[in-house]
Amino acid sequence: MDAAFVNVEQLTKKYGEFSAVREINFSIEQGEVFGLLGPNGGGKSTTISMLTGLYPPTAGSIRIAGLDAVREARQVKRIIGVVPQDIALYPALSARANLRFFGEMFGLAGGELRARVESVLEYVAMSERANDPVRTYSGGMKRRINLAVGLINNPQVLFLDEPTVGVDPQSRNHIFESVERLNQEAGMTVLYTTHYMEEAERLCKRVAIIDRGQIIALDTPRNLIGMLGGGIIRMGVAEPAEETRRAIEALEMVKSAAYLAAEEGENPAQRRHILKIETLQANQALLQIIHCMNERNLDILSIETLEPNLESVFLHLTGKSLRQ
Repeated sequence: MDAAFVNVEQLTKKYGEFSAVREINFSIEQGEVFGLLGPNGGGKSTTISMLTGLYPPTAGSIRIAGLDAVREARQVKRIIGVVPQDIALYPALSARANLRFFGEMFGLAGGELRARVESVLEYVAMSERANDPVRTYSGGMKRRINLAVGLINNPQVLFLDEPTVGVDPQSRNHIFESVERLNQEAGMTVLYTTHYMEEAERLCKRVAIIDRGQIIALDTPRNLIGMLGGGIIRMGVAEPAEETRRAIEALEMVKSAAYLAAEEGENPAQRRHILKIETLQANQALLQIIHCMNERNLDILSIETLEPNLESVFLHLTGKSLRQ
């Protein structure tokens, strides 16, 4: 089988004139945990919905395990597992009954079904509460059973759409451990969407950053973070003086310096301009920058140091926070 277990080319989804996803391309190797990182409304859930057959694409192609996910949707659905962002369970039924119901929908029965139910309950650490009605569960426990449902058919590829939203730390950690076990022990291919950068850094071999329906970067977390070098400093000043920018850019620990668009305050006196400074080493650069500003008797209105991580990569690429 080709190494690209999931292959997406020029995938587009339009609603009238609005493009929710715009000509995106990526591939996922068999056995890889691949992250789709972006803000709410960035296009993650729409992409998952097209890959899993919920929405037809407006244009482009999707191939999963060599199958066309649009024309051969029935065959594809047999080999994929889906964990939606919304809880998809029957609250009056127990976890065990929910899992039996969904297992039967995949054609499982008898001893095979019973064994599969117990296996996925163990994976998500919910065996002890499996006979209690789902309505009695915490939000985190419901998320764990939601994951178990996605595993009931023993899929070859698992699509997880923000599976830890609103969960308690214990359940969040159980979900992380379940994904790691599925990948490392069973070799399962996983597409994991999130807007929590620490999740992508922990779980994913590669990450695609998506914003406004477009993939703006795709690489390993380490390589993406490496784009920032020693970190970024954002300094607020009253006026964007080119002489000051050149002086800061010439400092030993500074790679580059550029002004961003001015931020509006409640009145013109509160208006500030942001000088974005890419550094070789943020702490040393900061000392040099402050000394440079003091020598010129210039005021610093604000200063923010961004340590290298996926959050600061997103801010660097888009100019906005991942959670905006």
